[in-house]
Amino acid sequence: MDKIKKAMLFNASCVALVVTALAFGTRGGFITPWMEEFNLTGAQVGWIVGTAFWGFTVAMIFLGPLVDILGIGKVIAVAFACHITGLVMTIFASGFWTLFFSTMLIGIANGSVEAACNPLITAIYPDQKTAKLNRFHMWFPTGIVIGGLVVYFLSNAGIGWRVQTAVMLLPTIGYGLLFMKQKFPHTERVAMGASYKDMLKACVSPLFLFMAFLMVMTAATELGANQWIPALFQNAVNNLFGEGGFGAILILVWISAVMALARLLAGPVVHKLSGIGVLLFSAIFSGIGLYLMSISSGAMLFAAATVFAMGVAYFWPNMLGVVAEKVPTSGALGLAIMGGIGFLGGAIAQPTLGRIYDMQLGKLGNDIAAGAATLQYAIVLPVILTIAFTYLFLKHRKKATAQ
Repeated sequence: MDKIKKAMLFNASCVALVVTALAFGTRGGFITPWMEEFNLTGAQVGWIVGTAFWGFTVAMIFLGPLVDILGIGKVIAVAFACHITGLVMTIFASGFWTLFFSTMLIGIANGSVEAACNPLITAIYPDQKTAKLNRFHMWFPTGIVIGGLVVYFLSNAGIGWRVQTAVMLLPTIGYGLLFMKQKFPHTERVAMGASYKDMLKACVSPLFLFMAFLMVMTAATELGANQWIPALFQNAVNNLFGEGGFGAILILVWISAVMALARLLAGPVVHKLSGIGVLLFSAIFSGIGLYLMSISSGAMLFAAATVFAMGVAYFWPNMLGVVAEKVPTSGALGLAIMGGIGFLGGAIAQPTLGRIYDMQLGKLGNDIAAGAATLQYAIVLPVILTIAFTYLFLKHRKKATAQ
């Protein structure tokens, strides 16, 4: 496949991932309006938001193993159909259940994008897997930046969440057109000549299972906190800038901008530290960032958010990259399992954080204090991850030295 065709497929994949990110970034800004308009509790909104993660996991579990059989193009077609249907249902939502099912469809669409595009990129760039996956996943935080700014400016203009959701139909139609009539390559596992049995065997290897276990916690750290940040810090930011000033959604925008820049520059970082070394760095900084955000207020929230963003930026693409490089015969199924398990971690985190927030709000009677206390509960995840990645880093460094 020539460079132009590779670039076209890569760019179309990036636009599809932007849509996935827009759904994520805008939804964070919809939590408070949904609670007010439909009289929902924090736990109920947590279930709605978490449904996107469950939908993602379902798509990865059922479509991931079938990518080699159905072909990448058909899985992308499923993503497009579910994105369109889910967005339209959200626009006309009337309460908890319509939001629940529309968000699930969007989650299935997002999972289908991930199930198809990750193996697509490793197939067209077999010698640059981790670097290209970082560059591809740069568009997730970039999409959140775009989505967050859409929420902020349209909300300030008095335009509600329904119209803001409708805006996402434009890039959705865009990636559908970009992928139309494209010729897709075989997945890497098929190109390598590895059997389906070899792929299944690789997916139950000790290293793969350990990485899958850690993926739950890395995703819960990144996706769980990010989705709740606008709601947790709304009053804290309003106290600094006033009700008509900067919205707390801009903290999420800032975090996502830092993440996008970090992933853009990931190549030299990965080369110097190795994928596992980068993951250890991420665990340490994400824990420090969560703690700093829990004790900061006003403008200092943005400084604390910068530390957190530097931490979580490398989690997702490098978890995938390490598996693709260390367990290559796991193929499309391995990447699908990792992505599905990652969003499962996000799904678990959403209602959990919602319940913790409700509990802290009832106990402390203050939105700002409740938000800070909620984040402090989440710090346990980066602590566990730091220990786990230290073990992996030392083990693989010792193995490399022995060779």
